[in-house]
Amino acid sequence: MIPNEFEYHAPSSVEEAIRLLAEHAEDAKLLAGGHSLLPMMKLRFAEPAHLVDINNIDDLRGIQLADGVVHIGAMTTESAIIESDLLHDHCPLLPEAARNISDPQVRNRGTIGGDIAHGDPANDHPALMLACNAEFRLQGPNGERTVPATEFFLGTFWTALEAEEVLTRILIPAFGPRTGYAYCKLKRKQGDWATAASAVVLVLDGDTCSEARIGLTNVGPTALNATDAAAALVGRVIDEDAIEEAAKKAMAICDPAEDLRGDTEYKTHMAGEMTRRAIRQAVQRVKGN
Repeated sequence: MIPNEFEYHAPSSVEEAIRLLAEHAEDAKLLAGGHSLLPMMKLRFAEPAHLVDINNIDDLRGIQLADGVVHIGAMTTESAIIESDLLHDHCPLLPEAARNISDPQVRNRGTIGGDIAHGDPANDHPALMLACNAEFRLQGPNGERTVPATEFFLGTFWTALEAEEVLTRILIPAFGPRTGYAYCKLKRKQGDWATAASAVVLVLDGDTCSEARIGLTNVGPTALNATDAAAALVGRVIDEDAIEEAAKKAMAICDPAEDLRGDTEYKTHMAGEMTRRAIRQAVQRVKGN
């Protein structure tokens, strides 16, 4: 299908983009990589009267490290994430996961900020952000505010981002020593959305887990922060009993929609299995085997 008519805007600054959003209110949509919005416009699921293209705003791109925190511009592409030496050194989970997002054409245009702001429970970055303890810098007519990932994803296609705001930066604490990580994703084919996936970041103090976070993809109305599952690991030596307890607690919060990828029971079971695999892989990375 062909989208409805719309007026196209190409601001050169964040301030200009915010002004356009404020001027046109709910009739306007931001265009980043376009891989989520444009298909919805073609299907008439989204019918903005004004399209605000932020691809000309260079300030929204780039990856830097400052005071132990990785700063990622919202318009940074998946390909740039994969190729970033800084991320490989300080947050290697992101480039590893980005390799399994869609295909090279999409990765060359698709942006991390667009993936996050879209609020799709099937997108990969929301669960990754939960596991990485990320925060999001939002800028609007009233200035800037910072929202933690744990408070950002509110429901299907629903986030804490207001209609007149722009997601400008993603802030992630740099991984410290003895940090393990993994993103295990069950998919029908390379580049597909996850049937179920689990992102795990944990820290070992000796053999004991001192910190853990687990995010789940596509098994609920939004990315799920599996806090009880992560808590089952903290303060313990991570053996098979601890892994099994964490997997069961992860499955307990799942509420996936039935579709061609599987029914509720199957997807929930796979969320548990992906969590088991991700925990094992994260531990193995710390121990170097």
